[in-house]
Amino acid sequence: MPKLKTHRGAAKRFKKTASGKIKRQKAFKSHILTSKTAKRKRQLDTPTFVSKSDEHRVGRMIPYK
Repeated sequence: MPKLKTHRGAAKRFKKTASGKIKRQKAFKSHILTSKTAKRKRQLDTPTFVSKSDEHRVGRMIPYK
């Protein structure tokens, strides 16, 4: 079987953990921050995991990470 190409856009956005889960950052933290509360901005900073339904698709885009 030939080698698979990594989707470079996905490689910059997702990381695999040691247990195999896929970690991602949350959206809505890049601009228009003055109207968001400090609590909301702080919670948007914390990484989270890709949902179970999307895990397979994202995993195929980053096969060797």
